Amino acid sequence: MKEIILAGGCFWGVEAYFKKQPFTVDTTVGYANSNMENPGYKTVCTGMTGASEALKIEYEGDLKDVLDVFFHIIDPTVMNRQGNDMGTQYRTGIYYSNPLDKKIIEDYIDSIRGNYSEPIVTEVEELKNFYDAEEYHQDYLTKNPGGYCHIDLNS
Repeated sequence: MKEIILAGGCFWGVEAYFKKQPFTVDTTVGYANSNMENPGYKTVCTGMTGASEALKIEYEGDLKDVLDVFFHIIDPTVMNRQGNDMGTQYRTGIYYSNPLDKKIIEDYIDSIRGNYSEPIVTEVEELKNFYDAEEYHQDYLTKNPGGYCHIDLNS
């Protein structure tokens, strides 16, 4: 099974959108690349952990397909914000653990730069750590269908 970590603003909507994709095998929301061990939601929201709200996605197939979907639902030109959510925890990022994925990601971003009038600020970094978010965050929009989401889940 292949795995990639994606940060695209509030992780509720990112998870809900990716759960609809045919290549998705499993998802877990959590906190990526924290400078603090096992941070919780309230601590991450202070901005002091350096963590981003992120989605661990296990998938089958081609990473390019995952990236196509990801860049469809984010604005990669905005720093530390997606939709109405603002703060460093809402930045966009792609965190890889397989070194071969780095080149695929970088080549993909290079291929879409011309689609944007502003620079792409989505960070691409090796995954340092990933901590599962609290249980109430897992599958949040499935459990709370009217919950807040910055992503159009019907697109």
